[in-house]
Amino acid sequence: MGHDHNHFETARSGNKKALILALVITFSIMLLEFFGGLFTNSLALIADSGHMLSDAVSLLLSLGAIWFAGKAASANKTYGYYRFEIIAAFFNGITLFLMAGFIIYEAVERFNNPPEVMGGWMLAIAGIGLAANILSAWVINRKADVKGNLNMKSAYLHVIGDALGSVGAIIAGVLILLFDWTIADPLISVLVALLILRSAWGVLQSSIHILMEGSPVTVNVAEVKKVLMDIDGVLDVHDLHVWTITSGMDLLTCHMDIEEKAKEQEVLKEAIALISENCKIEHTTIQIEKPGFDHHELKV
Repeated sequence: MGHDHNHFETARSGNKKALILALVITFSIMLLEFFGGLFTNSLALIADSGHMLSDAVSLLLSLGAIWFAGKAASANKTYGYYRFEIIAAFFNGITLFLMAGFIIYEAVERFNNPPEVMGGWMLAIAGIGLAANILSAWVINRKADVKGNLNMKSAYLHVIGDALGSVGAIIAGVLILLFDWTIADPLISVLVALLILRSAWGVLQSSIHILMEGSPVTVNVAEVKKVLMDIDGVLDVHDLHVWTITSGMDLLTCHMDIEEKAKEQEVLKEAIALISENCKIEHTTIQIEKPGFDHHELKV
């Protein structure tokens, strides 16, 4: 248990360092792309800088979520503040949707009235932005738990969205330089916005599932019940609940009806070990009940 907790906190420390580095890089390139977009009259650059502004705020929020989640549990917050990370991920998903909507709205305006765009400067600035975005993505992917932590995944997707925006601006810049296709600027912006929406939907789905106390995607509740029912002396398993506090921290509670002759502590010990082995859940609460024990029916 202590080893798992240390691993959890080590991962959290790595997440924090990665976010700080990514935040510094993102904010710097955001300023470059915004003023570069004004100078070159490129919507793709301005849209990408706006997206990077939302990303900088989101990275800051993710960083704050890690700090907030590290606060000790209290009498009225018995599970601590870990859930704040999921709230941050949900908010990040919302901001991705809003930013994509803004980009599409601006692009429609430019389809109707395509302005002159300085393709050469646009290409150079977008190239710098792409290099910075790749560096941010590499830092987060290498130092943070992108696969296991939803908060970090949402932050990572923001950075990937920035990289896609920079790639889009580069492609638009090349098309403008070679063929004078100014319409490429808003067209590429729409394509990038659609890719951002696709990523945002996945983050929103996952965060809402956790906030609604859904069972972890890595846990098959029916299989858990079957494993517990196979323990010698177990008659029934009911009121079984599995949910997630934050990424990497799952909880399980259940009631187990056992035979009169069964030894409660032996059954409990085996059940906890099986749950840990099969589900990787360490925070388990099991109520043992013998024949004759009865309680009112629970709502969930």
